[in-house]
Amino acid sequence: MKKLIFSFALVLLIASLNVNAQDADKVKGYWLTAEGTSQIYIYKATNGSYYGKIVWLEEPNEFGAPKKDKENPDESLRERPLLDLILLNSFEYNENDKEWEDGTIYDAKSGKTYDCYMWFENGNEKELKIKGYLLGMKFIGRETTWLREEKR
Repeated sequence: MKKLIFSFALVLLIASLNVNAQDADKVKGYWLTAEGTSQIYIYKATNGSYYGKIVWLEEPNEFGAPKKDKENPDESLRERPLLDLILLNSFEYNENDKEWEDGTIYDAKSGKTYDCYMWFENGNEKELKIKGYLLGMKFIGRETTWLREEKR
């Protein structure tokens, strides 16, 4: 009888872990930014964290060459191309809050990096809410919405 109860508990634990992983992975995919000028691919890295990189730009070139990360405060990074640039870093899924948190977002237009979290509002998995903020103050910051779409 003890073996049966243990086996049942183990099956329930594995099932709940699988459901949590499925919820966490709902953020994966292709997202069009609010401005509609770039597409971000969000993926899960081997370390279990979520990252996002630029995979499409409406205007990928400037003066006949690929656009660069020219506003980066680190001069050594200003020549790297924007295409394939990772701008969402190290997000972890919080099952209780149903959000991806403890990550950062890089704004290539300003060269600034912000603390950030992401969530789906009212279960709408076609719109990803993103909020960047400073100094741990989530109530102060800028919020935007990205739209789920197919790869461009």
